[in-house]
Amino acid sequence: MKNSLPPLNAVRAFAVAARHQSFSLAADELHVSHSAVSRHVKLLEEHLGVLLFERRIRQSLLTPAGELFYQQVSAGLAQIADAAAELRRQAARPTITINVRPSFALLWLTPRLADFSVQHPHIDTQVVTQTQSPDPDRDDFDIVIRRGRDDWAPTLEAHALFEDELVMIAAPALIERLPLTNLAGLSAHTLLTVRARREDWHHWAMHFGQSQSSSQVIRQFDYMHRVLEAAVAGEGIALCPTTLLGTHLSSGRLICPLPDLRMPLPRYYYGVAPQASAHTKVLIEWLQQQRP
Repeated sequence: MKNSLPPLNAVRAFAVAARHQSFSLAADELHVSHSAVSRHVKLLEEHLGVLLFERRIRQSLLTPAGELFYQQVSAGLAQIADAAAELRRQAARPTITINVRPSFALLWLTPRLADFSVQHPHIDTQVVTQTQSPDPDRDDFDIVIRRGRDDWAPTLEAHALFEDELVMIAAPALIERLPLTNLAGLSAHTLLTVRARREDWHHWAMHFGQSQSSSQVIRQFDYMHRVLEAAVAGEGIALCPTTLLGTHLSSGRLICPLPDLRMPLPRYYYGVAPQASAHTKVLIEWLQQQRP
């Protein structure tokens, strides 16, 4: 029959033998005997009706027909190998890469991902932290989450996630020792802040119609979790986004000494990389169900 396939095992043996120009080396690669390779090649030659190899004592050289057949067969086998690799890749356990800022990863995202893993045990997540603005052409991620969207790359579409507020927090023992009933009382306290957000206290004072004393003691830290640790230790009063407070308030480790004072912050947004997999939608739906 015109389009009948030759024996595929014979084709594979021929391709390996042609690549090595040796039946012995082909046998080693295929983990079969020399005679097995020879039988496969002979079977293929009988099927095709042409001689594929010129047998010599220590070498087997391709005939012109063998050269032509090898070029076409090797390309076909490479396509089969690529198709198999792609199927294996698709069948492998999917991993979703989430790009966030360090403090958001530590204080908000990571504590919640255990719940996602319980609900979707077949999907792995990888958290990548960086402080740069997100850019899908430069950064490797499926989902990016940031507060605000002004500095996003034009190719990355931002979707609203949730709102946030800035609140004042302190250790209960500190407020018991140095009561705070209004903003004027802040002058008696050390103020804690993140170095990258050192203007927060200034913006806070302006938002509530106050002026910040030039002699006010302010301690700066590199990360918000360090600010929280210092606040829990009673080292001062801090401003913290509600999204990053975790269980500090519910556990009583920290309190809001002036709970009615809250300053709105830019809301959080998420973006999806163009190459993101279908499993990314599952994580997005889960994110949208989370509360700040």
